[in-house]
Amino acid sequence: MHPSSKLNYYPVFLNLKAKKTVVVGGGKVAERKVLSLIKTGADVTVISLDITRRLLREKTAKRIGHIQRAYKKGDLKGAFLVVAATNSPDINRKISAEAPALVNVVDVPLLCNCITPSIVKKGDLTIAISTGGTSPAFSKAIRKELEKQYGNEFSSYLRFIKKVRAEAMASIKEKNAREKFLKGLASEKILDSLRKKGLAEVRKSILQKLMRLKASGN
Repeated sequence: MHPSSKLNYYPVFLNLKAKKTVVVGGGKVAERKVLSLIKTGADVTVISLDITRRLLREKTAKRIGHIQRAYKKGDLKGAFLVVAATNSPDINRKISAEAPALVNVVDVPLLCNCITPSIVKKGDLTIAISTGGTSPAFSKAIRKELEKQYGNEFSSYLRFIKKVRAEAMASIKEKNAREKFLKGLASEKILDSLRKKGLAEVRKSILQKLMRLKASGN
């Protein structure tokens, strides 16, 4: 692929639970990738002669597997996702060519068929930012800005509306009234109120509205 070719990525969130994932490399970059993958429930194996102390702790705790040698052909068999995080461009190119499915070569978009975005994670709220590989630094700058805009109150609110939504589905019988109430839980007005009035006031207002709808028999 020519360096100037434009890549149009398809944004997607992957369910990696119990999926075979191979990370080649054992340094700090590989460590960051592995720690993120562990959180997804992926079945992670690291291939590297040396690994960081943190990765060694994860290995000892049996949260990852570790093949203590250099990468060789055949190591990626059956892998759902492969991450190349070595300091050797030649080895990274081999990994990219031999990967059977999804492959991410750190900081080399042209060797990838998937890239990882910058992430803002607040409980069930996940915001992914990408520049299509053009400028990871710019993605990180936007991530820092969004982290300031979306604090912990938003993850708390998501936990709250999960319960409220279930109650509304069961108790508001009239379809139009129910749909209007549910849409209102995610309105721009609600987002603004969370920032200006706080979670407690928003919760109180929503519960009062729900009680009125239940009392009216809708």
